[in-house]
Amino acid sequence: MIPTHENRMASARYSRMGHQECDRIHIGTLEILERTGVDVHDEEARQILVAGGAVADGLRIRIPEHMVTRALALAPRRLTLYNRHKKPAIRAWGYNTYYGGGSDCLTVLDHRTGKRRAPVLEDVEAAVKVMDFLPEIDFVMSLLLPKDVDQRIYDRYQMEVMLNYTTKPIVFVSPDFEGCVAAVEMCEAVAGGPESFRRHPFATCYINVTSGLVANEEALQKCIYLAGKGLPQLWIPLNAGGVNSPATTAGCMASMNAGILLGVVLSQLVREGSPIAVPGWNGGPYNLKTMVGNYVLADEQGVPTSMGKYYDLPVFGLGGSTDAKVLDHQAGMECTISLMTALLHGANIVHDVGFMDSGLQGSLQLQVMANETIGFLRAATRGVVVDDETLALDAIDEVGPTGSFLQHPHTMRHYKEPFYSKLFDKGPYSQWEKKGRLTLEDKAAGEVDRILETHVIQPLPEEIQEKIKAIVKREQAWIDGKKE
Repeated sequence: MIPTHENRMASARYSRMGHQECDRIHIGTLEILERTGVDVHDEEARQILVAGGAVADGLRIRIPEHMVTRALALAPRRLTLYNRHKKPAIRAWGYNTYYGGGSDCLTVLDHRTGKRRAPVLEDVEAAVKVMDFLPEIDFVMSLLLPKDVDQRIYDRYQMEVMLNYTTKPIVFVSPDFEGCVAAVEMCEAVAGGPESFRRHPFATCYINVTSGLVANEEALQKCIYLAGKGLPQLWIPLNAGGVNSPATTAGCMASMNAGILLGVVLSQLVREGSPIAVPGWNGGPYNLKTMVGNYVLADEQGVPTSMGKYYDLPVFGLGGSTDAKVLDHQAGMECTISLMTALLHGANIVHDVGFMDSGLQGSLQLQVMANETIGFLRAATRGVVVDDETLALDAIDEVGPTGSFLQHPHTMRHYKEPFYSKLFDKGPYSQWEKKGRLTLEDKAAGEVDRILETHVIQPLPEEIQEKIKAIVKREQAWIDGKKE
């Protein structure tokens, strides 16, 4: 329900699993944590967990129920991300849903040629500019992995671009722990210091964890570091049902949930009240027909988000993606379905808008198309205001059965409120033909070019740009001097 003045009205939502199913998965997860345990590949993390009451057997850590219960009571129900101007931009709790891009696609679908190619840093800059402009895109990720920079520290170059070309919140990914630290340093330089960034975080780290039952060293180090600084983190263990976990949805989710709760426990042991978000995708059967890690599968939809809602924790979801290789019907259907389910299930921070080909290909055209879809979905699911003004009984009586409302003052007050797409063709065939018989793909390509030619981002102060660049240069010197 959403409040409107003193009344309440229903807005669309959907839960894949009820409380009983979630409760049973939770109880099963507690047994996994106590009986089977999780392999924890970091000595400091093991020490913190053991000091908090866990039992260690080499790498294997077993966590009792009381530690989980305490951590869930301490973890915040809210995660707030700000824009560069220190204004709240993402309030990740409840059924608030925000959309953004993804990171690190190995290829880009060139909107000018329609061909797939290797991306360069200039493509990352273009993607960030497009995401910064699109009104339905709420946060920015790098989208592409540039091939023209040192591949060992490509994420530092991505972060520099994102900080320079958007004022929206940023979700960053780093392949190593040092990259996470460097990204935070850059953000602190922009914010004016560590405490300023902690109070108004405009960026957060998406932490890739090996699986529900295996926590890798880099992920654990990032968790400890970010929690220690009081910064929000996205702790994301993912399972592949039938490969590294049971093929059944319940078994896959329960074992994945063990790794999720491990991160919640560890973060709260490091610093009570440290913000943490949990996954809103996977937790279901892998595609055992192709053995490809697909981004849009039916069986997993809403399952991990249901668990996130069960715990009342912020959910990092996925939507606006497709496993298609071209912008065809499959692309449109999967993009729309994944956006819709994320919205209805209540995932809070929904990433990977513009992903294609199982996350291997990024498309600025698809991002522009998805922007239109998100606008439609938000309009289609928002609550309906019913009051004296919207019922318009006086206007109905005044105009009568045969009159026209086109120029009535009531229409003048409200005609701009509905959703009107900029790109979807809603006119007659003759107009479409006169305008060049353009497809949505054509119009999206033109819109990308228009954005890149006209959109101007408020630049960072020159001295801040230099500080960020100095960190990137330091990282390049460090990696060049590091022995392989």
